[in-house]
Amino acid sequence: MPRGGKARCGRCGHVLASRPSGSQEIPLALTVAAAFCFILANVMPLMDLSAVGRSNSSTILNGAYQMWIEGEPLVGALIGFCAILAPGTYIVFMLTLLIAARKTPPPHWVGEMLRWSHHFEMWSMLEVMMLGILVALIKIAEVAAVETGIGMYAVFALIVLIPSILVTFDARDLWSRVEWIGDDEHPAREVAQPAAESPR
Repeated sequence: MPRGGKARCGRCGHVLASRPSGSQEIPLALTVAAAFCFILANVMPLMDLSAVGRSNSSTILNGAYQMWIEGEPLVGALIGFCAILAPGTYIVFMLTLLIAARKTPPPHWVGEMLRWSHHFEMWSMLEVMMLGILVALIKIAEVAAVETGIGMYAVFALIVLIPSILVTFDARDLWSRVEWIGDDEHPAREVAQPAAESPR
């Protein structure tokens, strides 16, 4: 399919496959921006709380650690995995993939990393964490003064950037350019070809 093209079912009109439009540099730029925001989200405080003359600030990592030491190790581990490890690993994988995609042909390990990046993307749940933070802020605001930190804005940016990477990244094109050991032809091309044809 051409860039920006879509393959639809000839009977019901449902979209069977699509190819992102735009330059291949767009997902790389978005991923670099996501990496920068991810660092800010984990280094800078999410919020500053002030109550009864006392103030405190917290980062995502501190929140996960606090849950761990207060007798909720499972919740702390889930926060650490879904809000730190999974999105961080996904961003690193995407940076590596997009840099490797500049080579012709891409390295042989790109295919395996592409599979793993999909798994980490599914477990990246920053939007769920943000929803929990907003609910907590509504309750805390009744008893304490809350100021939004730079880390909070960085998390908001990540929630927008990660889906943008998925929309602009042409995984099918990269998959089809991987050299498969023991095959004369790329299997991904054989799979992708029927998807562009309307079923009869």
